[in-house]
Amino acid sequence: MSQVLQRPSTERTTAPAGAIDCDVHIAVPGMKALLPYMSQAWQEMIVSRGTDGLELASYPPGAPLSCRPDWRPATGKPGTDLAFLQRHALDAFGTRLAIATCLHGGQAVHSEDLAQTLCQAVNDWVVAEWLDREPRLRASIVVPTQSPTYAAREIERCADDKRFVQVQLLASGEMLLGRRYYWPIYEAAAKHDLPIGIHAGSAFRHAPTSNGWPSHFVQDYVGQTMGFEAQLLSLMGEGVFNHFPTLRVVLIESGVTWLPAFLWRAIKSWRGLRSETPWFTRSPAELVRQHVRLTMQPFDAPGTAEVERILEHIGGDEMLLFATDFPHWHFDGTQSLPPGLSPDLIRRLTIENPLATYPRLQETLS
Repeated sequence: MSQVLQRPSTERTTAPAGAIDCDVHIAVPGMKALLPYMSQAWQEMIVSRGTDGLELASYPPGAPLSCRPDWRPATGKPGTDLAFLQRHALDAFGTRLAIATCLHGGQAVHSEDLAQTLCQAVNDWVVAEWLDREPRLRASIVVPTQSPTYAAREIERCADDKRFVQVQLLASGEMLLGRRYYWPIYEAAAKHDLPIGIHAGSAFRHAPTSNGWPSHFVQDYVGQTMGFEAQLLSLMGEGVFNHFPTLRVVLIESGVTWLPAFLWRAIKSWRGLRSETPWFTRSPAELVRQHVRLTMQPFDAPGTAEVERILEHIGGDEMLLFATDFPHWHFDGTQSLPPGLSPDLIRRLTIENPLATYPRLQETLS
């Protein structure tokens, strides 16, 4: 941990050229954009029902947190313009590679068949409209978790395209992600050495807080941390990491400062209660440091001293991944890294950790 504790002579908060951005957002403009990537039968069904003008937005695109003012396009939804992304998210940071996250309501609709169709269309749209047009982009496979069987098939379908580098799930869905119901997804991901990216978001089958439904977006937004905590403990307690020892999980937009307190309590409780889960043989801290990574935006520490302490507690020199979270509003200008990090640590967070977490990044650079 010596790299974390070294205090550089001058603060550096800008990512170096050649950084790998592990979370930029692209967005489907609307249902009509996906129709060409569906079968004729599904196109006719959606048009005949009048849902071809439907927008399955995963978050309110007009909310201030959803887009920085200087990253908001003059027309259209944030994240729908490739040239805009190239200029502001890739060129502006000197980014070598960026992993695109496409949050879409296909992961939340009730019909398993419609979910399969939408997720497949989203993935094909991402390939045609983004990956084929910008060689610096990589992407997450959007899967219909409403049916783990369908989700595993979609992973198999997309896995041959090495530009897909992870499988995308939401932090709050039908049930806890450690349940064996979801294990076909992890089996397919592990087979192709694809990390599981758990992104903030909900299918809204259940209230996003443990005490019921919130009234405002800010409550939903801040409360997402509870979802990440529950999912992380579920993955450990249900034995997912025992059964899939090579599986890696990336928590995307979870924040960072909640993790030390979570680990302290999890370790204490595990020591006293692990007799009922005999497969839970390793400390939560050990499991997290081996299998879990976190993107750095939003980084919610207030100052330099706190950043150093947090990184020391969680082993952040290996666990954190550089991300701008374009076009969301979480930092000032191009100052996308917290203050007080050494040049060596910055290189690890922005280049070495992403390459170690996502094997396909290295493959596609070769």
